[in-house]
Amino acid sequence: MAEAKIIVTGGAGFIGSAVVWRLNELGCDDILIVDRMDETDKWKNLAPLKFADYIDADDFLDDIGDLKHTEAIFHLGACSSTTERDSDYMLRNNFQYTKDVAEFALENDIRFIYASSAATYGDGSAGMADGTDALDNLRPLNVYGYSKQLFDQYAARNGYFDRIVGLKYFNVFGPNENHKGDMRSLVNKAFDQIKETGKIKLFKSHNPEYADGEFGRDFVYVKDAVDMTLHFYGGLGGGSSAGRVGGLFNVGSGRMSTWNELADAVFAAFSLPRNVEFIEMPEHLRDRYQYHTQADLTRLRDAGYTTETTELDAAVADYVQDYLVPGRHLGD
Repeated sequence: MAEAKIIVTGGAGFIGSAVVWRLNELGCDDILIVDRMDETDKWKNLAPLKFADYIDADDFLDDIGDLKHTEAIFHLGACSSTTERDSDYMLRNNFQYTKDVAEFALENDIRFIYASSAATYGDGSAGMADGTDALDNLRPLNVYGYSKQLFDQYAARNGYFDRIVGLKYFNVFGPNENHKGDMRSLVNKAFDQIKETGKIKLFKSHNPEYADGEFGRDFVYVKDAVDMTLHFYGGLGGGSSAGRVGGLFNVGSGRMSTWNELADAVFAAFSLPRNVEFIEMPEHLRDRYQYHTQADLTRLRDAGYTTETTELDAAVADYVQDYLVPGRHLGD
């Protein structure tokens, strides 16, 4: 296994491969990819990218002691399924693994930037302010969110946020997510639905406070999410001061868009009239569904990130017209 300047765990996945793509654009290919390919098509995300070496995530911790001269670790690998029910697996994969990598990074003065999640905010009743002040008040709705919350709390208790960065990603969408199955964004699923039936299916509301299609999320384009991520790496993506910042930060657009607005943006990208069918939400989702998320970006802005996020219509159009229709990946 070759030593590398940068390690990206989950580097063949959605956000991970997008980080590698942007690093390549910035002139860096001295990158070690850590991931599990399993029986997915994640390898297609890597095909256009440049990197020094690849190692399976199950072997990475055995060999991590040889990587003490690494400059930065972007720990983006995780099981991201919000419907996963195997708690033991989720905690081993998302909590214990993250602890091991973080502690290695801290022991060797390696910049450590990891993926947390907006799923930690649960139904939003405790607010969606990042940082650690209200961390113990959050109640995630699923074990995925809890596995992320558990490490956030562990890092806070041990004073890690003086030196590391956690990023609470909201609903990221964009190229390189094809392998994610049911966890793909609505934009990706809608592309297939429109090709097959000419319409998009949306869940009916099971919350009396929201009409059908009028609840929603903070949808953030993956290119914006990547730029926010790299902002905290002083070597390339951000200034030297950003490379020293620590803390727990939201990564989102700063806006809540409804599912209706997202569907309208997809139809506009296809130059087609709106055609939406509302369907019943599966029962197993009803008691763990987030009806409203919106990232407060105040702390991110205070940390020096000033770039405006891409408007929803423009982001959807870029994704559909430049990637989904021609069947391209980032870097193609």
